[in-house]
Amino acid sequence: MATPETRGVDSDLETAEKIILRWDSTTSEEAKENLIFQSGGDREEVDRYLKAVDEVQRHISSISISDEVKATIQIAMARLEDELRNILISQTSTFEPDSLLLDSSLSSSSFASSSRTELEDDTCDDGNEEEEQQQVDLVLPDGSGSDSGSRRLSRSRRSNSKSTSSIREIDLVTPEAVSDLRSIAQRMIGAGYSRECVQVYGNVRKSAMEMIFKQLGIVKLGIGDVQRLDWEAVEVKIRRWIRAAKVCVRVVFASEKRLCEQIFEGTMEETCFMEIVKTSALQLFNFPEAISISRRSPEKLFKILDLHDAITDLLPDMEEIFDSSSSESILVQATEIQSRLAEAARGILTEFENAVFREPSVVPVPGGTIHPLTRYVMNYLNLISDYRETLIDLVMTKPCRGLKCTNDRNDPDMDISELEGISPLALHMIWTMVMLQFNLEEKSLHYRDEPLSHIFVMNNVHYIVQKVKSSPELMELIGDKYLRKLTGIFRQAATKYQRATWVRVLNSLRDEGLHVSGSFSSGVSKSALRERFKAFNTMFEEVHRIQSTWSVPDTQLREELRISLSEHLIPAYRSFLGRFRGHIESGRHPENYLKYSVENLETAVLDFFEGYTTAPHLRRSQ
Repeated sequence: MATPETRGVDSDLETAEKIILRWDSTTSEEAKENLIFQSGGDREEVDRYLKAVDEVQRHISSISISDEVKATIQIAMARLEDELRNILISQTSTFEPDSLLLDSSLSSSSFASSSRTELEDDTCDDGNEEEEQQQVDLVLPDGSGSDSGSRRLSRSRRSNSKSTSSIREIDLVTPEAVSDLRSIAQRMIGAGYSRECVQVYGNVRKSAMEMIFKQLGIVKLGIGDVQRLDWEAVEVKIRRWIRAAKVCVRVVFASEKRLCEQIFEGTMEETCFMEIVKTSALQLFNFPEAISISRRSPEKLFKILDLHDAITDLLPDMEEIFDSSSSESILVQATEIQSRLAEAARGILTEFENAVFREPSVVPVPGGTIHPLTRYVMNYLNLISDYRETLIDLVMTKPCRGLKCTNDRNDPDMDISELEGISPLALHMIWTMVMLQFNLEEKSLHYRDEPLSHIFVMNNVHYIVQKVKSSPELMELIGDKYLRKLTGIFRQAATKYQRATWVRVLNSLRDEGLHVSGSFSSGVSKSALRERFKAFNTMFEEVHRIQSTWSVPDTQLREELRISLSEHLIPAYRSFLGRFRGHIESGRHPENYLKYSVENLETAVLDFFEGYTTAPHLRRSQ
């Protein structure tokens, strides 16, 4: 006979079963069309249903549990599964990633957004030279090339500030929904339906994650897909990836993890979190992985460094988010990609050095002006200096080619005994300039006019010096010692130019051989003097005609060279003219020999190194 206590329990169970069966969507149209957990719904009904589930679950462990009770709990679990799915789906649209991309704390970090610049765009000379159209082919070992006349680099100038950890957890679902989801999860897990609960939760949230990724512009791309893209298209994708990755890690993944913790409260949270984000996280890092193993070429360096810096910046946040053994693989993948990007950057630097050394163009640039290779390399090194903080950590070895003195004309020559103690990055940059200088020396040999070869070397090494001086970052890396050496090289080239050009011209103004003496007379040989004036006029006219078409694009250097030239030429001509003018004027046709006054020469010197296409008219004495 049933006791009052037993009758009470049976009555409670029967009431609970009735509530659960009333919401059986397989037998009730009303239950099929309505939800228990719905916005603005009857919260008392929610509480009644949850209490009914709790009541039935209390009987699950009873040995004498009837099949009806077992069926009832199955019906309840199926209903809770539907309710769980519906709540999650109804909350999916609350996340708006586009607005987060505009958040300054997420879209900026230690580096600013990239801007594009040509390597040939420089600010340390006044030239407007047509030779800029000449192309330079930097042939890399893999056969790819970089054309300084047409290639552009992506330049990322970074601020000195480092971004701090900026995990920003947001509500992916409303607090009310979190409470309901937690209530449902607790009962499904308690009834032994944890697998079904995680499966439903994971499927809906994975779909939400896919939608977020799509909104952020992260699409599924295989390594082959990325490597087949034009590099300019890849650059755009890199910029977008960096912005999107910050949102994914610091907002989406972090918030997803918090949501799992709130709903599952230590029971299944890690399992559920990884069920949701693992595929998306691996997809997120497929793109930088493809970049890290792509074919290397100079223009890729700076975007590779941007990716490396972005991942480096995100790793502390990822360590906080993926802090369990089950999520370790994602952290390992990101760390390995960071390492491969670093290796790619080091490889590009080494290959760039070798490409500079081997650059094969042999056609002399007109007028001995700045070679496109020089502009390309120095602007490239200037961009590298912007990334010095990153590269100082990445470049841990000296340049691959031996830095030692050699007398072999076919190999660069450098003594680095005075450069000990500087960073490997600085050595790499100096070594690149050494190979550039060596290549320029080789190119200078293709000029038929020896003085022009010296002008070419002077122009290009002076350009290197000015580019270093104009960049505090580059100057800090290169240092004063090597800069002084470069300064000595271009001044030595200027001296060689003056000797090669003006020694013969000034020799025509010497006194030797002009005086005659004998037993009856002593004086000046007018015929010899006329030949001297004639020789000077011819040589000066020829030098003026040729060298006014030569170019020294730097205004200050051009002026210094003219002053130095005048300091040797003008006094010598003035003295010679003063001593011997009378001898010519007293003879026949003096205008054929005294063609130029001192003022004429001073004016003519101003035509030198202007890069004229046609030599200007040389004024004669009136």
